[in-house]
Amino acid sequence: MHIGKEIHQELKRQGRTVVWFAEHMCCDRSTAYEIFKKETIDTGQLIRISLLLKKNFLESLMKEIDSDLGKYPTNM
Repeated sequence: MHIGKEIHQELKRQGRTVVWFAEHMCCDRSTAYEIFKKETIDTGQLIRISLLLKKNFLESLMKEIDSDLGKYPTNM
């Protein structure tokens, strides 16, 4: 899961702009675009974004982790 892409897609799905996102995240547009490029993200920042967009991105990540767990042998 590319978390930055997921955040950007949710922002678009909600019909919100990058300017709106940047203002509410207290950053500039270039920083917002940097967030969208990230494959991984700090959990504190992800919680703030989840609250802002009212979408639990942590739950989405956990579902991916759960599905990936079955791909690895248990004796690792």
